Amino acid sequence: MSLQLSPAAAARIQTQIAKRGKGLGLRVGVKKSGCSGWAYTMDYADAIEDGDQVYDAHGARLVVRAEHLPLLDGLTLDWQKQGLNESFKFVNPNVKAQCGCGESFAV
Repeated sequence: MSLQLSPAAAARIQTQIAKRGKGLGLRVGVKKSGCSGWAYTMDYADAIEDGDQVYDAHGARLVVRAEHLPLLDGLTLDWQKQGLNESFKFVNPNVKAQCGCGESFAV
C-alpha cells in the first residue's frame, strides 16, 4: 500500500499546521456519502492511533486508518491553484466514476 504527497501539498500541510500551532500531520480517509458512494475526509492528525498508517514525504505527514487503505492505495494528494481557487486534489487510481459535482466517487 502506498500514498504519495506532492511537494505543494506537503508545503500546504506544513503551513496549516504552523498556523494552527499544533498537529502531527493531515489525517485522510473516506466515508460513505454522496450519489457515487464515497467521499474523502480530511482533518488534522493530533495523535497516531492503533490501526493508523503514516506516510512521510517532503517534511509533511499523512495519517490514514488501515481500513481506508484499500480505497486509497496509490493515491496522490496534490495542492493546486487555479485562478483564485486553491484546494487539495485527490488523484486516486481506484476511482471508476465520480458524481457530477465531484464531491463523491465510486470504486
